[in-house]
Amino acid sequence: MIQERAILKVADNSGAKTVRCFRVLGGSRKRYARIGEVFVASVQTAEPRKQVKKKDVVRCVLVRSRAPIRRRDGTVVRFDDNAAVIIEKQEPKGTRIFGPIPREIKEKGYHTIASLAEELV
Repeated sequence: MIQERAILKVADNSGAKTVRCFRVLGGSRKRYARIGEVFVASVQTAEPRKQVKKKDVVRCVLVRSRAPIRRRDGTVVRFDDNAAVIIEKQEPKGTRIFGPIPREIKEKGYHTIASLAEELV
């Protein structure tokens, strides 16, 4: 669960290292983004000579959150960091996804992100 001004790691190889959320999409009063929700962010740090540059405005989907996710079977999943994947028209901009990704991402319709991930939790 993240909100505006939150700084997150980028979990793909698009070139960005960190992004800062400045708008959560989904309504004028939407304050927090949960796993699988889209937000608009600004690239804070980036690798040189890659697709995404510093100061670019990008859309991201939240793939890991320190806030616990409660599942229907009663289990609770939490991650060590907040991480996002940069997307463009529902498809990831990078070709690899780093770190574990929760099953909820696939259930929300991001099948490409789930297939590129190292491990689904």
